[in-house]
Parts: sequence; C-alpha cells; structure tokens
Amino acid sequence: MVLFALIAALFASGVIGRTIHGVNDTIDAVIADAGFGISEIHLAGNSRVPPETILAALGMKPGESIFGAKLGQARNRIMALDWVASADVVRRYPDSIFVTIVEKRPFALWQSPELGNGRGGVAVVERTGGLITTQGVEKFARLPKLVGPGAPEAAADLVDAVMTHRAAAARIAAYEYVSKRRWNLILNDGVVVKLPETGWQKELDALEHLIVDAGVLERDITEIDLRSPTQFFFVLRSGEKKDVQRGKET
Repeated sequence: MVLFALIAALFASGVIGRTIHGVNDTIDAVIADAGFGISEIHLAGNSRVPPETILAALGMKPGESIFGAKLGQARNRIMALDWVASADVVRRYPDSIFVTIVEKRPFALWQSPELGNGRGGVAVVERTGGLITTQGVEKFARLPKLVGPGAPEAAADLVDAVMTHRAAAARIAAYEYVSKRRWNLILNDGVVVKLPETGWQKELDALEHLIVDAGVLERDITEIDLRSPTQFFFVLRSGEKKDVQRGKET
C-alpha cells in the first residue's frame, strides 16, 4: 500500500509525467541523430497560400524526429487556412515531409451586411457559395459581384447563363439576390433589370434582344422589369413609367 501511495504521489506531483516526457525527448533525439530527423519539407499545390504560412501551420522543424511528427494534427491546422480546400501530409523515410494542398477556386465577390461581424464587408467566395477569405479582395475586382443574403449559394447557374449573352454580360456590374427568391441585374450605368423568380433563362434572351436590337440602353431609363410574360415595363429617369407589349418593342 505504501508503494502504491508513493506512485500516486509521484503522478500527482508531475514527477513521473516529466520523467516520461524527458525520456520521449531523449528517444526523439537519438532517432534524429540516427538519420531519422526531419531535414526536408516539400510543398506542392500552393499558389495563393504563402509557403511560410503553410510551414507555420505544419508546425514541424528540421532536426525533429520524423517518427514524432503528428501528421493528423498538422493536416487539420493546414486545412484551417483560408485558401485550402484539401491537404495531404505524409512522411517519407528517412527524413522528408511532403505537404500537398489543393486550393479553393475563387468564383465571385460577395457583398453582405453579414460579413465583418455584422458591420458589412466583401468576401471572395467559391462556386458552391463557400466563403474563402475577406482579405485582399481588391485583387479579384474582375470577378462577378454578388449582393444579398444567400447570393453565393444561388448564383452559379445565373452567372453561367449570363456569360452566354455577350451584350448583357459586358454591362453587368452586380447580381442582387432579392429575398432569396429572384435576381436583379445591376448594370454598369445604374440601370436595374428585374428578373422573374422562375423562367429567368428566357428573360436573359429578351434582355439581350432589348440591348442589341431595340437599343433600350441608349434611352433615358433607370429600370427594366422583365417579370411580366406579356409586357416589358420601363421606368424613365424622369420617374415616368412605360409599358410595351412584347413583340412591339422595336
């Protein structure tokens, strides 16, 4: 009983824990001296994530025992980096660590009051809607601009379709998601194009026709409403509203 009490006291005081830790450190040092210390760390797949950022997340240093490298923890830390979609961390004996990452692909910029801890901001987002980063967004000014809650998750099909309509695509400044149901297209001269909740694909054809054949953007208008199946509705800069039967707009 005295022996058990003594052992318990040693554990409680941390003496045994420190001794085991010290033994492990000694073993790691012996292994490293035997040629199994990390001497090479290879990175692949990163173009946006700086090497020093990956190495810091990896948390391994030259000379440390390759057997003591905690690969799973290192991978989790790398996966937490903004631009990393997937990561592989492997050891190759006797002395090398290989890190391979796949980076997220930027699809659009999203402006939302949800960002910046409720203060609003802009983020780079993936095609699926996943947020990539709020840092350095000015580098991605040519990406489509999305506005409104839920816009990143819903935008891909619309953006793809718009890109097949050359005249419209060249004039769109932003895509505004309204009540998570339908889209407004904000043109670069401030004109707002209202799309219907359903059937918006054919309305892109109608918009292309209005721009190219009817020359509506050469007129003094601020709004084009394409939600009616029978008429086009226009709001002039004077505030006057006009409607034109479809097929008679030219």
